[in-house]
Amino acid sequence: MPASAPLFRAIGLGKHYATPVLADVDLDLQAGEVLALTGENGAGKSTLSKIVAGLVQPTTGTMTLGGAPYAPASRTAAERAGVRMVLQELSLVPTLTVAENLLLERLPSRLGFIRRDALRASALKHMAALGLHDIDPDRPVGSLGVGHRQMIEIARSLVGECRLLILDEPTATLTSREIDHLFAQIAELKARGVAIVYISHRLDELQRIADRVMVLRDGRHIDTQPMKSLSHEAIVRRMVGRDVHEAFDRPRRTAGPVALRVRGLARGQAVRDVDLELRRGEVYGLAGLVGSGRTELLRLIYGADREDRGEVYLDAGDVPARIASPMRAVRAGIGLVTEDRKAQGLLLPLSIRINTTLANLEAIARAGWLRTGDEQRAVERLRGALRVRSLGTEQPVGELSGGNQQKVVFARWLHRDCRVLLLDEPTRGVDIGARADIYAEMDKLAAAGKALLMVSSDLRELMMVCDRIGVMSAGRLVATFERGAWTQEALLAAAFSAYAQAA
Repeated sequence: MPASAPLFRAIGLGKHYATPVLADVDLDLQAGEVLALTGENGAGKSTLSKIVAGLVQPTTGTMTLGGAPYAPASRTAAERAGVRMVLQELSLVPTLTVAENLLLERLPSRLGFIRRDALRASALKHMAALGLHDIDPDRPVGSLGVGHRQMIEIARSLVGECRLLILDEPTATLTSREIDHLFAQIAELKARGVAIVYISHRLDELQRIADRVMVLRDGRHIDTQPMKSLSHEAIVRRMVGRDVHEAFDRPRRTAGPVALRVRGLARGQAVRDVDLELRRGEVYGLAGLVGSGRTELLRLIYGADREDRGEVYLDAGDVPARIASPMRAVRAGIGLVTEDRKAQGLLLPLSIRINTTLANLEAIARAGWLRTGDEQRAVERLRGALRVRSLGTEQPVGELSGGNQQKVVFARWLHRDCRVLLLDEPTRGVDIGARADIYAEMDKLAAAGKALLMVSSDLRELMMVCDRIGVMSAGRLVATFERGAWTQEALLAAAFSAYAQAA
C-alpha cells in the first residue's frame, strides 16, 4: 500500500431501518491520525462507527482496510482485522474481576487452569498505561463506579493488535486527571500509526487532540475540515445549523429557603461525614475526581444505598426525613437523573411515552384510569422541549441514540415536578445543542423554586450553570465556592487535596 494511501476508506455508506439513518457517507482515515466525528444526537455518528466496527451491517456502500476489501460480519471479525471500538454502553461482565475482563479472550493458562499470577501481572501492566494504579485487578467490575468502568473498557480495547480505534464518548464520565491519561495513551497510539475515530460532544477536547473534524447532520456528511482551520463556533454551526451561546458570566440566581440539608452523612470510605445545604432556586454543583464520592452521596440522599450514619432533612424541618428507598424519596419530592441510564434509568424495550410518565401516573389519571389524551399532550410537550429525536412517542427507548435516551430520563423528572432534583452527569452523551435545551429547562426549574444538586465531570459545565460548586475529595466535601469566587485551578486543587494529605 502506498504511504499516501488511506489506512481506511468508506464510500457511499448508508443504513436504512424504517427510515434512512445514514445516507451516502464517504470517509477516509490515514494511519496515525485522529479524526473527530461530531454532530447532534441522532445525526448518525454511532451508526457509522458501528458499521466500521462490525456491529451493524450497512445497507449500501463499501469499505477497505489497508487497501483490501473490508466487510466485517461481526465485532469479533473486525477485532481480528485490528479494528476496535469502545462503546458508550459498556460491555464489561460485572461478575468477573477487572483482570478477567481485560484479558477475557487472552487468559493465561496452563493445563487448562488460569495462571492467576500471570493474569494479575498482565492486567497491572495494561492498567498502568491509563493511570489506573489505584484499582485492584482482582476486584469485581460490578463494584466499580461508571467512571472507573469506562477506563477499564478503554484499557481492554488496547489489549492486542489495534490498527483502527473508535472511541465513542470515552470521557463522558471522566475527570481531568483520567482524561489526561487517556490523551497521553492516544498520543502513543498515533505515534505507532494507529488511526483513531474520536466521537465527543466536548469540543474543547476535540480541538486538543483531533487532526480533522467530520460533521454529520441528519445522517448525512456535512463536511470534513482540518481542525486547526475551524473555531469552536464554526463547528457548532455545522453541527446544529444555528448559533449556540455559552454564558460563563451569568449572575448568581437568588437563593430561597433551605430545601434539603445533609448532616454527617457517611457510608464506609466512599462518603465520609458530609454536611451540605441546598436552597430553593439554586443549582449546586458537585465536582471531584472519579471515585471521590459524588455519585455515592447522591445515592445516599435518594435512598438507593443505606447510610452508616448521618441524617437528611427536608425544608427547614428539625425531624430527619426517613428516606429508606428511592420510592420514599420520590414520594418526598426528590428525583434522580442517574449517570447509568441503561441499567438504572430506563425500561429500554418500552416506549418513550411510558418511560416519560411512569414516575407520575397520578397526574394523568382519574379514578384509577389513565387519561390518554392528557398523557400524550404531556409527553409531546416534553419531547418537543428537549428536542428528542424519534419516530414518535411510541418508539421504544432502546432504539434511540444515547443522548436522546438521556433526554427521556430528564423528561421523566420534569413530568414528576420534583422539588429537589439530583442530577448525576445529566448531559452525559448529549450534544451541545440539546445540552443548551437541558440547561434552559434547569433555569426554568430553578426560577420556579426547585432545588438542583448536580454532579458533573466537566468543570466548564459546572462553572457555566451552577450558583455554588462543592468539591468532593476522597469521600469528603472539602470546599464550597460561590459563583465568581472559583477558578478551574482552585477547583482542581481542592479535588486533589484529600488524596495529597493521605499520601
